Amino acid sequence: MEAACIKSFPPILDYKTEKYVLTKNRKVGAFHRLLHLGILCYIIGWVFIVKKGYQESDSDPHSSVITKLKGSSVTKDLQEYQQRLWDVGDFVKPSQGENVLFLVTNFIATPRQVLGLCPESPLIVDGRCGEDLDCTPGEHVVNGNGLKTGRCISLNSTHSTCEIYSWCPVENESLIRKIPLNEAENFTLFIKNSVYFSKFRFSGANTLKTLDDTYFKSCRYDPVSSPYCPVFTIKNIITKTKNSFEELSLLGGVVRIDIEWKCNLDQAQVCIPQYSFGLQDKNNNFRTATYYWDKERRETRDLLKLYGIRFEISVTGEARRFSIVPTAVSLGTGCAFLGSAKPPKGQQAEQPTINNDETSTNND
Repeated sequence: MEAACIKSFPPILDYKTEKYVLTKNRKVGAFHRLLHLGILCYIIGWVFIVKKGYQESDSDPHSSVITKLKGSSVTKDLQEYQQRLWDVGDFVKPSQGENVLFLVTNFIATPRQVLGLCPESPLIVDGRCGEDLDCTPGEHVVNGNGLKTGRCISLNSTHSTCEIYSWCPVENESLIRKIPLNEAENFTLFIKNSVYFSKFRFSGANTLKTLDDTYFKSCRYDPVSSPYCPVFTIKNIITKTKNSFEELSLLGGVVRIDIEWKCNLDQAQVCIPQYSFGLQDKNNNFRTATYYWDKERRETRDLLKLYGIRFEISVTGEARRFSIVPTAVSLGTGCAFLGSAKPPKGQQAEQPTINNDETSTNND
């Protein structure tokens, strides 16, 4: 009869209980409580305090960056004994307002170039020659400035180069300024940045909301006294990359500016951006030319090879706010850890004999 009743219920309907053995052993008990204490410290200290497991986060902010550079410098043309003023329109490439800008710190000027025949620069290896046979007509000069005509022209007693069809005269890199535009180290860079965390519908800006129009003209960034004044001097930015402006100004470089937002929306006024700077590369330059017609109606151009510092601005951020869902998940995980904390079986086996005085058995 009993066997028939057991067979009438499928195993899925069985109800099982656990058997608990109470072992009166101080070592086992102390180890058990240490496990509980470690799990509590992990849940309270790491999960809730450090990682803020009671908050949900948004780490994909929408960002906009506006940059403005201010300053001017004067250079002197040693060949024509004329002074030239460099302002923002000359210093900054491309135009201002983007999250990438190029600050000119040195240059090589090749004015009044016209199309014609002239000798290649002796600094170009493929342009050097010893006789006309070394200059194959119609052949491009590798890494050079034009097409070979078939003639080898002697420049001096030690150098001869192929005649080429090119913009003449060709650029002479030996004319690079040994005293670059050092005044640029005192220029100021204004970085206006705003972020928007769509998950929380929260927006923030790194500028102070003020009605004083002269505030940003006189203030300088300081993380303590003026954290909402994003105005930096070029020299201070380069110094924070552990380099000198004098070194970078000669041949240029690439500087990274990182803006990081850490916003705790459960607290007021805790959303201040942090700035960090680093040097990514050295030796940065490009060429630009201005075309016009001279008095003889020939197409002419002024070529500039510009060396400078390229600033690349990147924005990252994370906003956090209390939410019941991550709080419940963190608490549930912690309770599961506490429930699974048991002493090793090897230590329970230290009591080979179980009597009524040392051990009691409970069946739920």
